[in-house]
Amino acid sequence: MSNSPSATAVHDVVVVGSCMTDLVSFAPRLPKPGETIHGHKFFIGFGGKGANQCIQAARLGAKAAMVCKVGNDTFGENYIENFKSNGISTEYVAQTSEASTGVASITVNDDVKTIFNPAPATADLDPDFYKKTDVFCCNETEAEILTGVEVSNVEDAGKAGSILLEKGCSAVIITMGVKGSLLMSLENQTPCHIPTRKVKAVDTTGAGDSFVGALAFYMAHYPCMELEEMSRRACDIATVSIQSQGTQTSYPSRAQLPQELF
Repeated sequence: MSNSPSATAVHDVVVVGSCMTDLVSFAPRLPKPGETIHGHKFFIGFGGKGANQCIQAARLGAKAAMVCKVGNDTFGENYIENFKSNGISTEYVAQTSEASTGVASITVNDDVKTIFNPAPATADLDPDFYKKTDVFCCNETEAEILTGVEVSNVEDAGKAGSILLEKGCSAVIITMGVKGSLLMSLENQTPCHIPTRKVKAVDTTGAGDSFVGALAFYMAHYPCMELEEMSRRACDIATVSIQSQGTQTSYPSRAQLPQELF
């Protein structure tokens, strides 16, 4: 089930990635193997790294489209409606009876600026992914898997970033949670640390996807803006997302953000 592609459709942001239904349980601690514990809250939400990023970009005002395949099941039907309710084009969203919702397909489209988020990361990542993307964006765990450098501080992130540039990346952003993010590029290989604002974190789930979605929005709408400034603003938006529970439910819309971000 998919809408027919329109020859005249123009999208600011096109995301190729996963759509997952999140089954989220809140409990006082993680259970040990084989242990049953009582939780105090449960909800079903929309997730998946690709879809999360697309949702955040759309809520900021980007004309966004999702390229994915979901199952011919209730979760798939609900996800398509979720895209539509967020103003995201579903003309490239297909359904299949051969797999359940949650199967991901990743492709690079040469006609648009690209951000590559290597999740889940593998040490033997195809070298083309480093060379054929405009911005290579990963978190500290993924950076360690890809480079062999344990990233526990800004200095470590700089070392990992240098290795990623050597692998062929044009620009690298390593996100580090409360430590902020680090930006490096072939044009400026001096590590640029972008700190976060200090806030009370409620739920950090999906903050990295909020960052990437916001970055995609700025790349599409402010192409002349320096990547460093885009990263600072995306970091501010991700910081807003961690102050509420949930993944997509915590993502702010443009109207909820300070207008100096736009």
